Amino acid sequence: MNIAASPHAEQTAQFPIPAGVYAEKVISVTHYTDFLFSFRITRPQSFRFRSGEFVMIGLPNAEKPVFRAYSIASPSWDEEIEFFSIKVADGPLTQHLQKIQPGDTVLMRQKPTGTLVLDALTPGRRLWMIATGTGIAPFASLMRDPETYEKFEDVILTHTTREVAELKYGLDLAHDLVNDPLIGEMAQGRFRHYATTTRETYPQMGRITTLIENGKLFADLDVPPFDPAVDRVMICGSMDMIRDVKALVETFGLTEGANNKPAEFVVERAFVG
Repeated sequence: MNIAASPHAEQTAQFPIPAGVYAEKVISVTHYTDFLFSFRITRPQSFRFRSGEFVMIGLPNAEKPVFRAYSIASPSWDEEIEFFSIKVADGPLTQHLQKIQPGDTVLMRQKPTGTLVLDALTPGRRLWMIATGTGIAPFASLMRDPETYEKFEDVILTHTTREVAELKYGLDLAHDLVNDPLIGEMAQGRFRHYATTTRETYPQMGRITTLIENGKLFADLDVPPFDPAVDRVMICGSMDMIRDVKALVETFGLTEGANNKPAEFVVERAFVG
């Protein structure tokens, strides 16, 4: 549900804004479950980023605010900045961040970075974006970027969560993609979304590692297994998931890339707390 603006939402910052930091207004907040929410903030006119990058964000609630890395979920052309977050009851940042309302202030450092960018991959035919939980955020950016479809013929997003409700953010994005005025036509017939759960019953179930190992992922999508000549892979999720999927992808002969040395797959290690 979208939370409407509250007349008491805006709280005047009691602390000075640190140097090298933007102070932006919350535009909207959407809560998906007791553990997941997304929010959009104003975008500074001078702020530039590549789709898939992350940025450090915080709140003006302390003299030395806590900053955490958040992948930018909106594409680089968007006039607003979107984030998708977990809620952690005692998280140094998220315990406060989950309570934001339209009109509140969010701090954002001015320098985005990250390896989940198209520049870190060598040319290929098929792009795999493999996500668990809020790891879908950078792919929410990339799946809405025209450059993704200029560089790849086939774009596949896999998203694995425990419960069905946790899939909603990604399902909504995939549903709206075809009607997107900018990239709807480009994505038509080329973007595919493969959603699975590990606990609650859903048409596709199983950990992504299991589905890669037993070949079900490839069979369901009617594509061959990973091939370094064709496939490029991006991985984002928990540290354990990244480690396991990275090891699996390497067994297919793909090598890890970086901004200064593009290759066949990339991973993101920034996470939120």
